[in-house]
Amino acid sequence: MDFYESLGVVKRINAATYYTALGGSLMSPEVIAAMNDAAKSFISIHDLQLKAGGKIAQLTKNEGAYITTGAAAGIVLSILAFRSKGDPREMQRIIDGTASESEVIIQSGHRIPYDPAVRLAGSKIVTVGDAIQTFEHQLEAAINPNTTAILYVAGTHLANPVLSLENVIRIARCHNVPVVVDAAAQLPPLSNLWHFTRDLGADLVIFSGGKALCGPQSSGLILGFSGWIEAVRANGAPFQGLARALKVGKEEIAGITTAIEMYASRDHKLEWEGWSKIVDFWLTELNTFTKFKIVREENNEAGQPIPRLAITFPNHSVLEIIGALQKENPIIEVVHNFQKTIWISPDSLQNSEDIKVLDQLKKILKRYC
Repeated sequence: MDFYESLGVVKRINAATYYTALGGSLMSPEVIAAMNDAAKSFISIHDLQLKAGGKIAQLTKNEGAYITTGAAAGIVLSILAFRSKGDPREMQRIIDGTASESEVIIQSGHRIPYDPAVRLAGSKIVTVGDAIQTFEHQLEAAINPNTTAILYVAGTHLANPVLSLENVIRIARCHNVPVVVDAAAQLPPLSNLWHFTRDLGADLVIFSGGKALCGPQSSGLILGFSGWIEAVRANGAPFQGLARALKVGKEEIAGITTAIEMYASRDHKLEWEGWSKIVDFWLTELNTFTKFKIVREENNEAGQPIPRLAITFPNHSVLEIIGALQKENPIIEVVHNFQKTIWISPDSLQNSEDIKVLDQLKKILKRYC
């Protein structure tokens, strides 16, 4: 009996994508081996963060890198870095609650469930624009002496009502305000690891370690300019400041460093071709169910170039379909919009699971024909 069975926890097939609620991604044997190896020795966490960060910076073509306990922790640490600039006196004022008021600007189209991390850093969120559009003059009008940073959430799925990152960075530079990009799920493509910072000029960018990178679920990355990375480091563990609660262990550092090295060396074109083949196979097999609208889409829900299949149920609540899938064995996890459509994706599937997903879906579709 394995660990999950001993607890009565049911395993699932993930045809959704890499979600925290599903345990993130699955680590390779090489990543697990690196974590096991790291667990066997005592080291200096300061030294390990510096050396691992240096290696990751080189792999990702950035000036600096810092490993965190996830992307949300990266937001907290980035804002603390911008507020304190790494000055221990200002860090103490933030801890004491005597620091100057801090505001972080976010466009309305970028308000996401993870932006409360800004408040954890002691900053107030200032929203500009609306659900339809944002103008440059609105962003400029919001900038004032209390402005600590602008948080930009990357993803083509959020792009329509917001200013482009290029325009945000241009305006921010005119006012000497740093820009941090939340790119937690913005892999692939590989080039995003340096696109937002080196190519476009954002000060910092944040990625999840437990999604496409296939590192430990409790890991994340902050990449960017070395000065800001040093300010991040000054606020992070093992220093005993506000972010001590967000400490990352030696095992996670070893795991994510190895995972990034492996991700950088993958054949991403071949990987995409494999995903594409699965989606086309699903589409061919399911298009006989003419009662439902079944189409291939080229991007996932985070706007990344990962093909997937959309199935729309015109006469049934999607929650009814989800409920039926949850009663099957094995349980198939999918993405849905709470209305009429579910999406199935190939990127988080293991060997032969595409067949199991297809079989379960055929069973459900026949039931609702």
